[in-house]
Amino acid sequence: MTDNPDRRRIMQLSLVAIPALMVLGKAGSALAEDPAKPAIGGAGPQHDFDFFLGSWSVRHRRLKKRLADNHDWEEFDGSTHCQSLLGGIVNLNESVSHRAGKSYRGMGLRAFDAKTSTWADWYLNANDPTSLGVPGLGRFANGIGTFLSDETFEGRPVKVRGIFTPITASSAQWEQAFSPDGGKTWETNWVMRYTRTA
Repeated sequence: MTDNPDRRRIMQLSLVAIPALMVLGKAGSALAEDPAKPAIGGAGPQHDFDFFLGSWSVRHRRLKKRLADNHDWEEFDGSTHCQSLLGGIVNLNESVSHRAGKSYRGMGLRAFDAKTSTWADWYLNANDPTSLGVPGLGRFANGIGTFLSDETFEGRPVKVRGIFTPITASSAQWEQAFSPDGGKTWETNWVMRYTRTA
């Protein structure tokens, strides 16, 4: 995937505008759609992330060193809240995690492209809020969402895979894996187990 500076800048500006749009949406007239209460449960791939709307506690399991034949994991807790925007074709979740005595914040952003029936999945780290990473692109099939991107890790190219599974009304799981060999082998390095709180 080629890096398009114009597209990246538009996305960054959009992210900056989201909080203001959310405030305006809540303060709008009764005719305005409430972004916190989207129409959910509809058919079609544009509803694939409806399951994620709401509040969750998160149990993280993270590999301490990646692509180093390391098997030392750390576990820590967090929480996240996801809401829908733009009539359901966009959703975002703000997350906080507590690891090694510190708190970390970030935001996941997903957008549905009706022309290709695919989702783009970005992550914005609060420690580097002007750098929007490469999105994982993918879709759901048989209840499993798979998202792929080409990135770099410690100076070398890697394929990155994110998977949502299994999904129930009260639980979900996301896991991330890296492949240094073009997708022949994968190393899972992060697992998030979600439990619904609201």
